[in-house]
Amino acid sequence: MSHKVGVLLSGCGYLDGAEIHESVCTLLALDEAGVEAICMATDTEFDVVNHITEEPTGERRNVLVEASRIARGKIREVKDVSADELDALVLPGGYGAAKNLSDFAMKGTGMTVDPDVESLVKNVHAAGKPIGAICIAPAIISKLLPGVSLTIGNDADTAAALESMGTSHCECAVTDFVVDKENKVVSTPAYMLGPWVNDVHQGIRKCVQETLAMVG
Repeated sequence: MSHKVGVLLSGCGYLDGAEIHESVCTLLALDEAGVEAICMATDTEFDVVNHITEEPTGERRNVLVEASRIARGKIREVKDVSADELDALVLPGGYGAAKNLSDFAMKGTGMTVDPDVESLVKNVHAAGKPIGAICIAPAIISKLLPGVSLTIGNDADTAAALESMGTSHCECAVTDFVVDKENKVVSTPAYMLGPWVNDVHQGIRKCVQETLAMVG
């Protein structure tokens, strides 16, 4: 019986949702490992950003509907996913993690996390199941699991913000990962560092593999 790993998406597109390369690399690494991915997202609205001009369009879209593009329609609402049915959880990055799943992009250390996301992450952790966090998604883990060790690469301001929330930040190359074995949290910088898909994929594959290695 194959493992089931939740993949928590935050939309579709790095400026206002889930980073597409990171999401696909995560799904590929899970598929290579023979693991079933359970894609999920919040049924909430977000402000759209034009990915050419990097300017807001004034349009609003739905996180779940947009994330379904990456999941090819096979997706569920976060609130309908139980930690009991998962062996692990992985959070790809993209600004959606800091805008849609939380408000870290707007409020920094005063951030809050979507209640359904908070509940799932805490329940997965409480069950002793591993969590992988990619790019800026470690900010969510930092808020919800104080005292954890993780990485967002080497951005000093972001690292300082996470450390002020009780996190032990470790600098890390894009092709590598940081593991907190006690808390069963694995993280990798991905597009916090870049520069492009191959480097990002190397780090994400290792992050996913290490996350799966901690599945009980």
